[in-house]
Amino acid sequence: MSKVVGEQVVLITGATSGIGYEAAIAIAAERHDGLGRRVVIVGRSPEKTARCLAEIRAASGSDRVDSLLCDFESLASVRALAASFRERYDRLDVLINNAGTVYDRRKLTPEGYEATFAVNHLGYFLLTHLLLDLVRRSAPARIVNVSSIGHASGTMNFDDLHFERGYQVMRAYHRSKLGNVLFTRELARRLQGTGVTVTCLHPGVVATGIWDHAPKWALPLLWLPRRLFFISAKDGGARLVHAGTDPALDGVTGVYLTDFQVKPPGGLGQDDAIGARLWALSEQMTGLGPAT
Repeated sequence: MSKVVGEQVVLITGATSGIGYEAAIAIAAERHDGLGRRVVIVGRSPEKTARCLAEIRAASGSDRVDSLLCDFESLASVRALAASFRERYDRLDVLINNAGTVYDRRKLTPEGYEATFAVNHLGYFLLTHLLLDLVRRSAPARIVNVSSIGHASGTMNFDDLHFERGYQVMRAYHRSKLGNVLFTRELARRLQGTGVTVTCLHPGVVATGIWDHAPKWALPLLWLPRRLFFISAKDGGARLVHAGTDPALDGVTGVYLTDFQVKPPGGLGQDDAIGARLWALSEQMTGLGPAT
């Protein structure tokens, strides 16, 4: 494929299912200045990603949808994703960090990090940094980090960041989602005046497959709430579209969105000292900064 030059580009990770998939269809179907944006979806499985690419093209009516592969459990794979993107595109107008997971038992990545934290936080952190010059070059541009209302219950124990002393699935998930909020605020501060905005959002309690890795005992407990209270992936995807493309958010940065509204983060989500410390440690863990 020859390099795509001059087109507005939206990159969506975790786009082969759930809210990322639905957001990709909606954004690909939009027309912007008479021409649709080019949407690049990221998936892990080559077969599933190819199938979803065809489905998104058909559902959106746009052939300007491409795909790339990445396993966010591996920082090396994240680096390969960034390299592949840079080979094919000369700009990045909207980066939607959406890939996420949760594990019922403690699992370590190839780099030795707790996997929920690595996928949900370090993956966002590293990919954003590796593509940040393209985002800045494309300003006005946006970075969107998908968090969760669960961030408000998150802790950030820097003496046991990877739960070596007792892993609990929800504590790990909430910590990773708190990381998304803190990363958003610190990155927005650092990008003030560049024309790049950074937001994070709670997409709603969505009936997607992210909780398929929850403990088996919890699955029956999730069934009734899913039926009664969870919103659809399409409704959740609309919140990603709003954060990524709605003109009403032009210039809005460093904020947490829920139900299409700006709300203050909960818990430690406004503790910028913790955010700065997490930033420094994330640089070390991803190889972007010096080890200590």
